[in-house]
Parts: sequence; C-alpha cells; structure tokens
Amino acid sequence: MMHELALLKTMMDKDIYDQHKGIRFPDTLFTKDLRKIKQTLEYAMEKYEKSLTTATLEALFYANNGTMTTANKEVFRDLFRKIDRETPLNNDIATDVLSKLFQRVVGEKIANIGLDYVNGKSHSLEAIRNVITDYQDDFMPNLKVEWDDISMDTLLKMNQQQAQWKFNIPSLGRRIEGVSGGHLIMVGARPNTGKTSFHASLIASEGGFASQGAKCMVLVNEESYDRVGERYMNAATGMTSKQIVANPLKAAQKYNPVLDQLVLKDTTGKTMEWVEAVIKGYKPDIVVLDMGDKFASRTSDKSDVYLKDAAIHARNIAKQYDCAIFYMSQLSASAQNVVNVDQSMLEGSKTGKAAETDLMILISMNRVDYDSGDKDPERHLIISKNKLQGGWHGRITVELDGDTARYSA
Repeated sequence: MMHELALLKTMMDKDIYDQHKGIRFPDTLFTKDLRKIKQTLEYAMEKYEKSLTTATLEALFYANNGTMTTANKEVFRDLFRKIDRETPLNNDIATDVLSKLFQRVVGEKIANIGLDYVNGKSHSLEAIRNVITDYQDDFMPNLKVEWDDISMDTLLKMNQQQAQWKFNIPSLGRRIEGVSGGHLIMVGARPNTGKTSFHASLIASEGGFASQGAKCMVLVNEESYDRVGERYMNAATGMTSKQIVANPLKAAQKYNPVLDQLVLKDTTGKTMEWVEAVIKGYKPDIVVLDMGDKFASRTSDKSDVYLKDAAIHARNIAKQYDCAIFYMSQLSASAQNVVNVDQSMLEGSKTGKAAETDLMILISMNRVDYDSGDKDPERHLIISKNKLQGGWHGRITVELDGDTARYSA
C-alpha cells in the first residue's frame, strides 16, 4: 500500500507522468480503491496538462464520483490524507520501482497463460504472443548504466599511463615504450626461436618489468617449470648456468630481487577459467601464458573458433583485473625460414586471435645454416599489430644470447 501511495504522489508531477503514462503505468499496479484515484489522476493529466496538488486531485475525484455514500467518501478522504503525507519519489527511484512492478505484472500474465496451457484450458501460445506484442515497446529493464568518463583530463591521464611497464630492449622501447594493465600482447614464433627467453628477458633481465616493481606471474604448460625457471635465473643474473654454479653468491645477489617480484607455476591441463581465478586471487601486474592456446577449452571442432574464444577470455581478464597479459603462441609451418612473418601465420587461427590483441610481436630468425653448425644470434621482432600509442608497425632486428636468455639490440 505504501509504495502505491508514494507512486500516486510522484505521478502528480506532469514531467514524471509523461515519462511513465500508458501501459507502463497499468491499473493492475494498484488496489481497487487506489485504482479509482489513479484513473482520476490520468483524466486530469490528459485534460489539464499540468502538475496536480493533492487537494486538486481530491476535488476532481469527488466531482467525478458524486454518487458515493458517506462511508465511501470517508474511506477516500483517509486515502487522500495519506497520499498528501507521502514524499514523492525522485525520478530514478520511481523508474526503478515502476520497472519492478511492471515486470511483475507482465510475469503474472505470462504465468497465468502458462498455467491455463498446462491445465488444458488453452491449446495455443497466441496469448503469449499477444502479451509480448502489447508490452515489448514499454518493457523497462531494471538497469542503470554508469557511463565511462571520457572527459579530456581523464583521457589524457589514461593516455599517459599506456606505457606503465617499459620494454628493456632498447630498439623495441624506442618504437613501443611499454604496456600497462588491460593490454593483451600476443607473442608468436616457430619452435626453438626464443619465445621463452623473450619473456624471461623482458621480465627478469636488467631494467625488466620485475626491476620496475611489477608483480609478475608466469604460467607454463609446455616446457617443464624448472627449465623455464632456469631461463629466468639466467636472464636475471646475466650468467650462464655453469657460471652460476661456479659463483652462486654473486648469482643470488642478482636473482633474489627478481624472485621477490616473480611467481611461476606449471599449469599443464589448466583452463582459462583457472587462469582467471588465480589472477583474481593474486592480482599480478604482468602475466605470461606460455602457451596461451593450451589454456583454451575445446568448445568446437574448429580450432579457430575455440582459440578465438580463449583470446577473448584472456583480453577480458586483462581488462577486468588490470594486468598486462603476454599470450605466447606458435607460428605455423608456413613461417618456417621466413623472416618477415605475419599474423596470418598464427597456428590454428584465422583472424580471431589477432583481432583481440592490442600488440602483436612475432619473433623470426634467419634461415638456419645446418652445414656450419653455428648458432645465429640474430632475431627479428615483427610488430604486425599495434593499437598502442603511436601505432608503429615494422621490423626490429635484435640479438639473442641463448646461454643467458637475454635479448639485446
């Protein structure tokens, strides 16, 4: 009863009434006596087209219902006194209340039709179609959107934060300063090209994300965790494994500060849902998924479909939990011995994965000379997609020291 009285008091405001009149403000929202007052209110609004006072509404009500008994008049005098004491709802609250009541009314209509259908009183769904036709244009969802702040100050401030975590490979940093929370970075390469060393170098080597203060999480499901961990130890110390064994104290001084910022886990068999849960729990700044595709749930017999779904999920995780995600991926056989690789060569994907990324770094190497047996340290970083500040695309030539897992240029 109380919310019905408050609604009537609120709808005496012409502007609010005009927003909610008609089918959005049905008689069925009110009890029998209040329904009569509501009908007088509608009559007055349509005839006089101005806001009403309680006294005006009461006078019009009695004028239009002159045959009431004394007892009935007393009942309505009491209702009008109660309406007069009510405080009108503000527009947002009135919209919310009417939305809930409207949905209840429509829901009850559909439920009664369904009950008749179950009990054999009706043999057609035409009645439900009629309800949908009658009410669909006036459906008021219980929804309030908080629109994003796109003021100039906010956009400029956010633009300055686009490179919170800087790349420590000089030639790469000159073209793309860095990344920040919300970014999905796709890194692709052929096997044995240096993908793991790439993220180890970015995070653990001198000037990397760890030394910048980023909380870094590495989730591996391809190589064993100890082999990946060894590359991080090499990158952090700048020492080969033999040198670390020979001088562990020196190595520990360089490695321990990185360890304070780094967690690593073998996640073989885990899904992207598990990834989201662990990121939500541990709140990292930088996340490496090595390999990203292996976290995909096979929801389709088409690899491009479920790999796209995994990339979308990873992007949503990055945005929701404000972390930068490095999604490691294989390049297909079409990229073998190709220097200028491109995003169409991503394994098992068409354009789905590429469409979701903010930055794509593809790593290539020169054609292997098996006759010489020498290791070629030269690598090429192909920036094939870049939605970050500046939007530079092109090729950067760098060097990989495989023994220390460090990239330099």
